[in-house]
Amino acid sequence: MQEDLLRRVRNYSPRPLNTDGRFAEAAVLMPITRSDEPELVLTLRASGLSTHGGEVAFPGGRRDPEDLDLVHTALREAEEEVGLPPGLVEVVGPLSPLVSRHGIQVTPYVALVPDYVEYRPNDGEIAAVFSVPLAFFCEDPRETTHRIDHQGRSQYVPCYRYGPYKIWGLTAMMVVELVNLLFDAGIETEQQPASFVELG
Repeated sequence: MQEDLLRRVRNYSPRPLNTDGRFAEAAVLMPITRSDEPELVLTLRASGLSTHGGEVAFPGGRRDPEDLDLVHTALREAEEEVGLPPGLVEVVGPLSPLVSRHGIQVTPYVALVPDYVEYRPNDGEIAAVFSVPLAFFCEDPRETTHRIDHQGRSQYVPCYRYGPYKIWGLTAMMVVELVNLLFDAGIETEQQPASFVELG
C-alpha cells in the first residue's frame, strides 16, 4: 500500500489554479499513518477562532514571509497546531490548490507519518486531533451533498459524518481528490445528484 501510495502521489499532476496571484497563500498537511490500514489525521478547530472555528480541517495555515516554501508552511503549522515534529513527516507531494471562501489559496500536501505519534493540540487553535480510516471515505458514506461554486464551476461535494465530526467543504474536496487518486474510488463531484444543499 505504502509504495503504491508514494508512486501515485509522486506521479500526479495537480489541477492548475487559474488566478491572477491576488490571493494570500496557505498550505495544509494531509497526514496518512504508516500502517496496514492507513488513517487520515484531521483536526477540529477551536470554536473561538475568527475563521473556520468549530470546523474540521487539516493542520496548516497561512504562509509566513519567512517560510522557504509552502511545504515549510505546512510543516511549521502542523508542528505549531498539533505538535507534529517535522522530522517524523515524509512529504510525498501536493494535490490541487483550492481557494477558500475567505479568499485564501490553499495547497494540500500529502504526507506519511508514524502511527504512534502523540499529538499535542494547541489549545488556542485546536480542540481535538482525530484520525479516520481511508477505507471509510472509499465507501463514500456521505451524509449529504453540498454544491460549492469554485473557480467558475459547481462541484457537488460529499459531507461525511464520522463519530461527532462533520467533514465538509474544502476539507472534503481534498479528501475526495485523495481517495480518488489513491484508490480509484470514482467519487463524482461534477454531476448534480438527486438532492444537495447549496452553499454557494
